[in-house]
Amino acid sequence: MKAALFETLQAARSAKRPAALVTALSDGAQALVFHDRVDGDLPEELVLAARTRLRDNAGGVLEHGDVRYFVDCHNPPLRIIVVGAVHISQTLVPMAAIAGYEVIVIDPRASFATTDRFPNVRLLDDWPDEAMTTLAPDSRTAVVTLTHDPKLDDPALEVALKSDAFYIACLGSRRTHARRLDRLRDAGFDDAALDRIHGPAGLAIGAVSPAEIALSILAELTAVLHAAPAASRAA
Repeated sequence: MKAALFETLQAARSAKRPAALVTALSDGAQALVFHDRVDGDLPEELVLAARTRLRDNAGGVLEHGDVRYFVDCHNPPLRIIVVGAVHISQTLVPMAAIAGYEVIVIDPRASFATTDRFPNVRLLDDWPDEAMTTLAPDSRTAVVTLTHDPKLDDPALEVALKSDAFYIACLGSRRTHARRLDRLRDAGFDDAALDRIHGPAGLAIGAVSPAEIALSILAELTAVLHAAPAASRAA
């Protein structure tokens, strides 16, 4: 690997910026593919295929014409930041961990965020905006707010909307969500930013129990991660 390309890759890894290293198996020529640029020379069709592999964290061999390429994905770890140590969180957290996410739960209410209720989970009792700022959500981070309390959810959302988080979702009815959007507009966010929020959170699978709601949220989160065809939102 050329020194300049190596340094660019190391800088991307340090900045937690996804990058795919694409190597031609015929002659060893290499390029780095990011979501918004390419360092090196690659056919556009191959760039698009490499970006799909990067999104899905699925390295391997690609063929273009008579040339075979190897795609090596360098992605930050998947994370989910859950605001609110509530009943739904108690099911969502272990589900997300099984799916391969690092899970962080934020809740300044000490009686909710306990190790008895959330064993082996990173718990933060800071105010949500402070905790979110420290965690610095990136493009491999999902943020889900579940408290129903604007004093807790809204500050977290304001940080999330200024970040590259790939999934931002909020629990609550459509009426509750409409009021939430009004508050965020008053805080200076435009419609393009607010369209990033999935609310009410989760796919419309008829979920009723906390476990079912958690399942619907994780399903929607997964669909967004892999750019699956859009599904209807939960009611």
